Amino acid sequence: MLKVKSLHTYYGGIHALKSVSFNLPEGEIVTLIGANGAGKSTALMSISGIVPPRYGEITFLGRPIHQMSPDRIFALGVVQVPEGRRIFPLLTVTENLEMGAYLRNDRKGIAQDIDYIFSLFPRLAERRHQTGGTLSGGEQQMLAISRGLMSRPKLLLLDEPSLGLAPVLVQLIFATIEKINRENKTTIFLVEQNANMALRIAHRGYVMESGVITLQDTAANLLNSEKVKQAYLGI
Repeated sequence: MLKVKSLHTYYGGIHALKSVSFNLPEGEIVTLIGANGAGKSTALMSISGIVPPRYGEITFLGRPIHQMSPDRIFALGVVQVPEGRRIFPLLTVTENLEMGAYLRNDRKGIAQDIDYIFSLFPRLAERRHQTGGTLSGGEQQMLAISRGLMSRPKLLLLDEPSLGLAPVLVQLIFATIEKINRENKTTIFLVEQNANMALRIAHRGYVMESGVITLQDTAANLLNSEKVKQAYLGI
């Protein structure tokens, strides 16, 4: 579905991604793991067009997107759920979900998708009339993912969805990500510092260090890799 080839991305004078290449097969969960500052979020920003690469190529469904604006990339079905949630704090839960569907005009479908979201996250259903800013951190993360789903993405980019959450909520978020992929066949690119949880739900994975892909394999093999165990799993 998505091919990234020899990507070089800069933040000012910082060479954040150095000849990065990877593929995202349609219908899979692919995870990118690595330490804080390794360049994982920059990879998502490059795909989304927010921080365009200086060199290299990104193709989505066979179409080059590396020179497209973020809104055009979004319209093609590439949707990013950013780190830190970034919901609309003064809008209600339902209004946040409706904002996720702002490019759509099928009212019946939008209503059905909101019902589906509330079945995924019953806690959001209970708080549908509350403003986003009054939700807990875990609830805001549920809302951020749900808002992304409302556009019916072909490719969902998730940036650190477990960041700052209690362990019980981390379990819930990852179980729901797996369910979204299984039920909707949505392709998911998951950037995570929680390597253990990410590799347990992913089909394949990549390891990034200092802007370079250093390992790639099936998620199961990476989970059993001695290097990954020592560096990222604390084993």
